[in-house]
Amino acid sequence: MTDPRRWHRYARRLAVGGLVALLLASTPWLWTEIAAHGHEYDSTDAPTADVVVVLGTEVAPDGQPSARLAGRLRTAAELVHAGRARVVLVSGDGGGLSGDEPAAMTAYLTGELGVDPRRVVADPAGLDTYDTCVRARDVYGVGRALIVTQAYHLSRAVALCRHVGLDVDGVTADCPGCSTALLAEKAARDYLASGKAAWDAVRRRPPAVRSPESPHLRDALRAG
Repeated sequence: MTDPRRWHRYARRLAVGGLVALLLASTPWLWTEIAAHGHEYDSTDAPTADVVVVLGTEVAPDGQPSARLAGRLRTAAELVHAGRARVVLVSGDGGGLSGDEPAAMTAYLTGELGVDPRRVVADPAGLDTYDTCVRARDVYGVGRALIVTQAYHLSRAVALCRHVGLDVDGVTADCPGCSTALLAEKAARDYLASGKAAWDAVRRRPPAVRSPESPHLRDALRAG
C-alpha cells in the first residue's frame, strides 16, 4: 500500500514545481505590467504630448479600418480635438495581408474623424509593436508621446516604448464589439506575446525595416 505521507510529499513538490514554472513563464508579462504601471490612462484624463502614436491592426475587406482599429483612431482623434495631442503618427504594415493599414488609418482620420491632414504622419513599416517604438524614436524623432491601443495590448506597448527610451503614456482605446470571449482570447494572446516582447527588448533587436530619418513628423508639428 502506498504510504500517504510519501504521496503528500510528492504532491507538494509537484505543486511547488508547477508554481515555480508558472512564475517563470509569467515573468515577461509581469515585466510589461510593472513597466507600464502609472502610465495608462483613459482618453478623458490622459496627459498631453505633441504626438499620439496609433498602432495598426487588420483592415476590413472593403479597405476600411476594422472595428478595433476604428476604435483606436476615434480615441486618437478625441485626443487631438481636445488639445491633448497635436500630431498623429499612424504606424502599421503597409503591405499586410489585410491591406495597407497606415493608408486606411490616414483616410479614416482625415475623412470621417475630421483630423487635419497636415497633422497625420504615416509609418508603413511599423510591422509590430516593438518596430513601431524603435522607428518612432529613430526615424521620426519622437521623444515624448501618447500611444493608443486597446486595454489588453496597452501594457505591452507602453513597456516596449519606454524600454527603448521613449517617454510614453498609454491611452486605452475604445473596443467596439469586444465580447467577453474576444477580450479573453486577446488577453491570452498578449500574455503569450509578452515573451517575444521581452526577448526583443533584451537583445535590442533592430526593426525589420530600416529607414533614414524622416522630416515628416517635424514638418507636421510646425504646420500644426
